[in-house]
Amino acid sequence: MPDQDLDTLLDEALRDAHLPALAVTLAHLTGDAGFLKAEWRPRYIPYTDNRMGGLSPAAQDKLRSAARQALREHGIGQKGGAKLAPLSTAKLQTLMNFVAGADVPERYLPLMLDELGLSESGGLQTPFAVKTSTAAAAGLNVVVAGAGMSGILAAIQLKQAGISFTLIERNADVGGTWYENIYPGCRVDSQNHIYSYSFIANHDWPQHFSTQGVLLAYFKDCVDKFGLHDHLRLNTSVEKAVFDSAARKWQVHTKDADGKRTIITADAVITAVGQLNKPKIPDYPGRDDFHGPQFHSARWRKDVSLRGKRVAIVGTGASSYQFAPAVAREAAHLTVYQRSAPWMAPTPDYHFDVGEGQKWLLHHLPGYASWYRFWLFWTITDGVYEAVKVDPAFNGNGQSISAANQAIRETLTTYLKAQIGDRTDLIDKVVPKYPFGGKRTLRDCGEWIPMLKRDNVELVTEKITAITQDCIITTDGREHPTDVIIYGTGFHASRFLEPLQIVGPRGEELTAQWAGDARAYLGMTVPDYPNFFCIYGPNTNLVVNGSIVFFSECSMRYILGCLELLAEKGAATMAPRKDVFDRYNAHVDAGNARMAWGQAGIANWYKNDSGRVTQNWPFPLVEYWEATRAPNPDDFIFQGNRGGKAG
Repeated sequence: MPDQDLDTLLDEALRDAHLPALAVTLAHLTGDAGFLKAEWRPRYIPYTDNRMGGLSPAAQDKLRSAARQALREHGIGQKGGAKLAPLSTAKLQTLMNFVAGADVPERYLPLMLDELGLSESGGLQTPFAVKTSTAAAAGLNVVVAGAGMSGILAAIQLKQAGISFTLIERNADVGGTWYENIYPGCRVDSQNHIYSYSFIANHDWPQHFSTQGVLLAYFKDCVDKFGLHDHLRLNTSVEKAVFDSAARKWQVHTKDADGKRTIITADAVITAVGQLNKPKIPDYPGRDDFHGPQFHSARWRKDVSLRGKRVAIVGTGASSYQFAPAVAREAAHLTVYQRSAPWMAPTPDYHFDVGEGQKWLLHHLPGYASWYRFWLFWTITDGVYEAVKVDPAFNGNGQSISAANQAIRETLTTYLKAQIGDRTDLIDKVVPKYPFGGKRTLRDCGEWIPMLKRDNVELVTEKITAITQDCIITTDGREHPTDVIIYGTGFHASRFLEPLQIVGPRGEELTAQWAGDARAYLGMTVPDYPNFFCIYGPNTNLVVNGSIVFFSECSMRYILGCLELLAEKGAATMAPRKDVFDRYNAHVDAGNARMAWGQAGIANWYKNDSGRVTQNWPFPLVEYWEATRAPNPDDFIFQGNRGGKAG
């Protein structure tokens, strides 16, 4: 490659680089601790573009100059370039502390090494590596229900482990939520370099927060890459799974698009059916009398034109927040009906493209992808966690729960008011009256408030009392003429597994037994339901700390461990002990009671109808990772005999 071409590449790479990750990578690559200078140590400012690490322009220039020289000297981007040298655990800790801009607790070191694919000797390895199963485990047959993110993950890792499986998906293609949600503006809320499988690096994401079509393509590509099509049944629903006590196996009843029913016999069942896929539409009086089109955002109707129409959007949650600006640009008039205002976290790069220079570094600079992912992972791991825990001694008058929580309230309120400007009539409507963390926080790139300030948009906070043929009526008696209604009203999240029926050995159906109060040990297993596992089950959702992909990977590693343990024991079945299950759920309930989202008086989709938080994990991520590294045999009851050993 001519020097001029390399210079151009390096200029672009250094301009686009995340500078703290670049500094740490070069310290790792070269062994030169000079890249860890105090003046280059990042100072991150919450809710800003932190790619430069808070460095002054002069410090940025010096770092880039040193980086340019190191990249050239070590042949980066050229054939036979440098490779990473092993590092001691102590040096790895130093690098982690530097790029994090804070001291990473020692407890997190094994987690970070595993998640990032960094061995304790400093070399690269495959994150969440799956070992080939024993012959006994490989003889098992598993049914996986659902081919979204978690189901595809389960299938990939079962195949890697050498375990037979069938992957069943009700839709015409894989992708789950990224297949079903096609509304305008649909995109992920976590950076793609962390919202992706840890063991399948993708250095070519077009944007930092990719859109629905890009995400769908990623998951479809994973299915192709790992050869899952031979195991996949599309357009097929799992109607029920019934445990056959005599055979000690599951009978999985399916139905395809043509109405043909089939029964699959399986040693184990894994459900990966998600939580946010059963649309919830309020039963307003007169709703069925409305003459115009009305639909939920998760069932978006491309055949309905909004141009020149009077459109109503009901709800201001995550989906509405994404599609409403597009609707406002097309509709003659848009009325947004809000129950409560969402907290909005400034995210300047929410719609930014990933620079070509950044992509080049991810491809060509050894270790950079891992250190960049580390930075992303650490910033969303537990950075805000302490600020959403209740301080019993703090009196926030219902608007904040601790001094740290109050500080975030003040920061975000200032941000909102700056956008509102002279539209002071909006302040009381858009500044939330509940503590930060009480509900899902939305990412804002500066579109929402300007949309509300448009001449053709009105924000209504009075409750809807009825719907007529052509109007929506609110508690103040106003009639709002309406041509189209779009419901952004969320999902029946607490109805886990519905309409799938799981019938245990005693003939009890699981969702009926739960009665709207779903519980599972580690979110995965339930007493008296042997060899049955959930991914993204009860209390495995995240509010402020982490990516759901990480949780699913933890869960799948644990499930593989259970299947291996079952084979090692020579048992036919395993199910968690009731006392273990009860202690765990008491622990989770106590934890949620100490969090912002668990406080009385805060209505959110994390709670079931009785007010119990059935969705969320209330502890640091490291605690779930530690709990799911491997199953404890003492937590389970093993029964039956398989493979010649005593059960």
